Amino acid sequence: MVRYFFLLFICSQLQAQQKLELYFDFDKYDLNAQAIQTLNSWIAEGKTYKVTKLYGFCDWKGSNGYNDTLALRRVNAVYDYLKKQYISVEKNIEIRGFGEDFKQSSRQEENRRVTLFYEVEQPKNTAPVSETPPPSLKDAVAQSKVGDRISLKQILFHNHSAKFMPESEPILLELLCVMEENPTLKIEIQGHICCDTENRYAYISEARARAVYTYLLRYKIDRKRMTYKGYGTQQPLFPIPERNAQEEAANRRVEIRILAR
Repeated sequence: MVRYFFLLFICSQLQAQQKLELYFDFDKYDLNAQAIQTLNSWIAEGKTYKVTKLYGFCDWKGSNGYNDTLALRRVNAVYDYLKKQYISVEKNIEIRGFGEDFKQSSRQEENRRVTLFYEVEQPKNTAPVSETPPPSLKDAVAQSKVGDRISLKQILFHNHSAKFMPESEPILLELLCVMEENPTLKIEIQGHICCDTENRYAYISEARARAVYTYLLRYKIDRKRMTYKGYGTQQPLFPIPERNAQEEAANRRVEIRILAR
């Protein structure tokens, strides 16, 4: 229970901060495939954004001057991509390059990043619409029946790998809490990918499903309560090849199927 309430606190803090982290390859300032995927998934949410700040960061390798320049180039790469995607950027946007002058993470890949701060705008000349928030994973499981599938949209992976991105931790913790609080619950963890017209990367979907399985196993969830399977592109929500980034993001997912309650 303590972990569950801690998770809710983390989720509320992340939501209040309204920011997006984009990670870069070592000594590079061009957007890599994973950064583009993260941006496209964010855009695919369909909200009206206004970007207010762009902060660039580097790891400690290299001189201060070099890293200051590299950080700003990373910021500019993100700025250019936003403009090409017609994302609103505040006229007096705050752009800063911190180089290596900040509290560095022990994981170097987390230091090579751009932090994007944004606001979600209400449509002009339209009264704010009160929307019912989607149910939490706990509520979704409570309302489910055997055979139902529940998407875990917040589980994100590094490009072409089964390595979790840091943003995945809250939903993994929530899934762990759900399994602990429902001792008779049995699930199949399903991995799905997008865009693969030649079925070359189906193994990635299975590796990602196995990564979630291994995470739960590490925290003492009984292996008899879980199975995992990669479906590749066999069960897309939208036909492949997809027509846009929104459809790609929807097809690229991890789900759980309720086997027993």
